[in-house]
Amino acid sequence: MHNKSMEIEFDARKAHTNQKKHGVSFDEAVSSMLDRNALAIEDPDSENEARWILVGLSYRQRLLTVIYTIREEQTIRLISARKSTKKECGYYAQRI
Repeated sequence: MHNKSMEIEFDARKAHTNQKKHGVSFDEAVSSMLDRNALAIEDPDSENEARWILVGLSYRQRLLTVIYTIREEQTIRLISARKSTKKECGYYAQRI
């Protein structure tokens, strides 16, 4: 789903907080963006910037939901990552 030539950035403090809160590292989140079967939609609830919601399988074989934005057309900025809900898992299962 993610273009390998794009750069990925994130705030280190946010990554640490995300790891503690959700048990998902941003490194693992990035791997889910490489899943060929990943689903990505624009977040309809985002008001200040275009944000995307991606559901994809990580290198740890966990289905993750990753929130991100695209900056300057070549940079992905991670916002959060967590284990996918049952509903999100169902959407993913329908795709494969």
